[in-house]
Amino acid sequence: MTFRYDFSAVVPDFPVARVAETIRDFKTYLGASGVPRKSLESSLLMASWNIQHFGGTGRSEEALWYIAEILSTFDIVAVQEVKRDLDDLEAVLKLMGPWWRYVVTDVTEGTDGNDERLAYVYDSRKVRFSGLAGELVIPPVELDDGTEQPPVQFDRTPFLAGFSAGWFNFQLATVHLAWATGDAEDPDRVREAEALAKFMRRRTLTDRGTWSRNTFLIGDFNFFNEHSRAYLALEDNGFTIPVGRAELTQTNAGTDARFYDQIAYLLADAHVAPAGLGVLDLFEVFYSDANFTRFYEADLTRADGTVPGNKRSYYRNHYRRKQLSDHFPIWIELPIDFGLPYLESQI
Repeated sequence: MTFRYDFSAVVPDFPVARVAETIRDFKTYLGASGVPRKSLESSLLMASWNIQHFGGTGRSEEALWYIAEILSTFDIVAVQEVKRDLDDLEAVLKLMGPWWRYVVTDVTEGTDGNDERLAYVYDSRKVRFSGLAGELVIPPVELDDGTEQPPVQFDRTPFLAGFSAGWFNFQLATVHLAWATGDAEDPDRVREAEALAKFMRRRTLTDRGTWSRNTFLIGDFNFFNEHSRAYLALEDNGFTIPVGRAELTQTNAGTDARFYDQIAYLLADAHVAPAGLGVLDLFEVFYSDANFTRFYEADLTRADGTVPGNKRSYYRNHYRRKQLSDHFPIWIELPIDFGLPYLESQI
């Protein structure tokens, strides 16, 4: 929940009644969608969300309130497409309350980097940052003749960080894999997925200095379907995607179903198994089709002030995606209280 829902400091003409109604309806939607209420000790709610062009792109204050409400549903969220300008991220965390923290990478330079950062946003009342944070650089590849070949690095370097909650310590590597040609089997994306999965498998299973042997690969993988070679690269290296290949859930806002966003894990801790998971279709509540005529149609304009010829189409396919995102959050619930198994092991 946003911090005490303090509407006293909002900008003039802020639609208080509309925002209050929408947030209330979101809480009802959460209950129906299976997202559990946050608990202090029993479980961890982990999520990933690509927030389209998050920072310096003209989002309304209304949209920032909604983003704050969505993020605060969870305990820790990996966020992709955070831009160079951090003002929106800072504004959102201020709404969420003083116990919320973030860890963020530097900006990725170059055309393919798209001026993006990767970030983790977490509730410090429950989640503790380990101090481990770094961008992953793939080591040289050893060839059959014993020589080494420099690897081709990621367009947007994956971001590794360690955390703990309750009895559970874990490391996350969040990614935004290459879009490149936009092809389902783009070779750059496949190469990145293979390199990431192999590296993190080795780091998890054999590196004596690893922070944790509970590893999550989380973020925007740009998977098109369950047969993607990039997807299979994760499975082939021992990572489990809890929503299996036959049950992948659409995480994009487009008409063509895509499975871009995923959470995959390789866990050493036998006590950990997902207790729940899912994807939140945000447009069921925020900027919904039902509310187009009620709230938005009359005053809807483009960023340059012109009126779109087809307001409903512009609202559905452009406006609400730029205000919120063209991706939906994917989440997983994990147990973090292993006190009873520990006691039983001592008997």
